[in-house]
Amino acid sequence: MTDDAANQNALPFVQIFTDGACRGNPGPGGWGVILRHPSTGAEKEFSGGEAVTTNNQMELQAVISGLELLKRRSRVEVITDSVYVAKGSKEWMPNWKKNNWRRREGKSWKPVKNEEFWRKLDTLLEQHEVHFTQIKGHSGHPENERCDELAVEFALKLQSESEY
Repeated sequence: MTDDAANQNALPFVQIFTDGACRGNPGPGGWGVILRHPSTGAEKEFSGGEAVTTNNQMELQAVISGLELLKRRSRVEVITDSVYVAKGSKEWMPNWKKNNWRRREGKSWKPVKNEEFWRKLDTLLEQHEVHFTQIKGHSGHPENERCDELAVEFALKLQSESEY
């Protein structure tokens, strides 16, 4: 067995299911996370949100929050319905980093949208071995549906608080 294979097997495996929601864009938003340790069956739910945010920010924050919950380096499967997060993490971020967190728009350079979220996510991705699995949202996937409920519930709570 190679050292890489031995290290990979030594790391705990965790699944993080995520979703974000927003009531208006921007508006009050929420995120939901299910953290699952398949070898023990242990599972926990978490949620949070912001009074003024966007859907993309909440999708990013869900993954960030899930990774922040890990207490040690792990092999992680992030299951998300967000094309923005999955593609951004796998395909776009390496070029953004090479280009000093800028992206091409036509012939000019523009700052990456939600740069502070992407930078935080980048730091967390470097701490773990992360694989993204993109699923279709609102298609009956039980964990995705539950994360959506958690996210919407938090966003609605923030929305009702702001109406007073």
